[in-house]
Amino acid sequence: MHLLKKYLKTYWKWVVLAPVGMCAEVFSEIMLPKLMTKVLHQGVVNQDWVYIREIVGVMLLILAVGLLGGITCLVFAGKASQSAGADIRRDLFKKIQQFSYTNIDKYKPSSFITRLTNDITQVQTVMMVSMRLLVRAPLLCVGSIVMAVSIQPQLSLLILVMVLAVCVVITIMIRKGFPAFRQVQGKLDTVNAVMRENLAGLRVVRAFVKEKYEKERFDAVNKDYRDTSLHAFGIMIMIMPCMVVILNCTIVGVLWFGAKLVDANLLLVEEIMAYITYLMQILISLTMIAMSLMLISRGKVSLGRISEILEEHIDIENPKECKYPNTNEGRVEYRHVYFQYVKEAKEPVLKDITFTAEPGETIGILSQTGAGKSTLVQLMPRLYDVSEGEVFIDGINVKDYDLTTLRKKVAIVLQETILFSGTIRENICWGSPNASEEEMIAAAKSAQAHEFIMGLQDGYDTVIGQNGVNLSGGQKQRVSIARTLLLNPSVLIFDDSTSAVDTVTEKKIQKALKEMPCTKFIIAQRISSIQHADKIMLLHQGRIAALGRHEELMENSQEYRDIYNSQLEREEVSHE
Repeated sequence: MHLLKKYLKTYWKWVVLAPVGMCAEVFSEIMLPKLMTKVLHQGVVNQDWVYIREIVGVMLLILAVGLLGGITCLVFAGKASQSAGADIRRDLFKKIQQFSYTNIDKYKPSSFITRLTNDITQVQTVMMVSMRLLVRAPLLCVGSIVMAVSIQPQLSLLILVMVLAVCVVITIMIRKGFPAFRQVQGKLDTVNAVMRENLAGLRVVRAFVKEKYEKERFDAVNKDYRDTSLHAFGIMIMIMPCMVVILNCTIVGVLWFGAKLVDANLLLVEEIMAYITYLMQILISLTMIAMSLMLISRGKVSLGRISEILEEHIDIENPKECKYPNTNEGRVEYRHVYFQYVKEAKEPVLKDITFTAEPGETIGILSQTGAGKSTLVQLMPRLYDVSEGEVFIDGINVKDYDLTTLRKKVAIVLQETILFSGTIRENICWGSPNASEEEMIAAAKSAQAHEFIMGLQDGYDTVIGQNGVNLSGGQKQRVSIARTLLLNPSVLIFDDSTSAVDTVTEKKIQKALKEMPCTKFIIAQRISSIQHADKIMLLHQGRIAALGRHEELMENSQEYRDIYNSQLEREEVSHE
């Protein structure tokens, strides 16, 4: 709950005013039964209409105070909980934006979505409940007990028995409810994951006619979530029948023993009515406490999931003292670099990687799938950090760079093309919002995107859907390349970024890249894509198996020759 205190502290005035308002409402509810007893006993019995009018007037005034207090509590509790919830959501989103790839790999995207939406909603409910029901219920309970005892102390034992019975029920329900609600949030993560995958891959589902399969898969996780939720809420629902049974048993006891006290002239009939009213208020308040504690139990699960993100240690941060290079040439040097995703891994993904890329050179990277090509280049902009060794750019260790400076210096076109909802212009200028029209068009031309963009009805102002759903795979890749080229980086990385582009367009992109002065790293599946690179790096099981020009590798590397010949044979077969 320390997290709630931290965020509610900003809105302390509202947090104070809400309980004050609730105190006024509770005072109203406690006083009315007592005043009603006076009306019946002194006013109605004696037919004293003046006295009745006076007491009714006081009752209306107290009602007005209670109404005003209730509205005040509702308004300020709502403002405080919603404002604090918005602050938590802001900080949670901000923290996720700072995550390194290592941090991101620990969680599923669906889990982030659930925590940013449903979990924060649960926490807002906890804040609202804490400022309203957890103030109202104890005050109403204590006040009603005091008023009931003041009417007839001899019946207090019944109240004690009722309170103890209710406490036993509440304890049992909470102990069963807390783990159940933890399971509910986990099942919701699964539902969001399946739903997200299905919606993102809707075209694939259609293409493979797997609608029935996906529907059954979603129905299965949805049913699992429903059953888990029903089990959890079933525990909460059981509270009310138990409370009603306890109340009715207590009322029977009050009527039984109260009747004997009336016969003994120790209690008035109208006081029995007031006593029963107070009993109902006690039970209602205890029920509110029970329901509040169940909601808090669920909120505590959500709060723990939110705290898990906020307290996550970000392993890649700016150094305390940043260094800035004297040159902007794009010289890259790896010195005995090792990398593993987790410390407990049996074997590193990259092993003893050492090489140097001189300014302006083009380095092609080739390997079998899973040999660590993408990981190798992601160490340059510190998307991951090396486990051992050092990476230098323009003579400075990347760990000594300001992250913003480094990632503007090293631009990467990722293997997975991601575009955002908006216009093509907004997507190309996404990383360079202050770029001029001429610079944007030049980048699009270099990426071979200008021609197809101008063929669209609205040109650069064409609106594309989420992730560019109304563009082809090759068009999306070219827009993504243009977005990166516009950064004008010192080091440019292509992570298999032309896989969806035809050979002719790919050669045009390569020709445009040659004219750029930056150092280029090109990961490719086809040797033809990197054949004319200044150096070609062949990775095998995380190590550099060969490094040199195409001609040198053809002469000195049997593995490279085998890859080249196999690809040549496939091309010949495809031409046939």
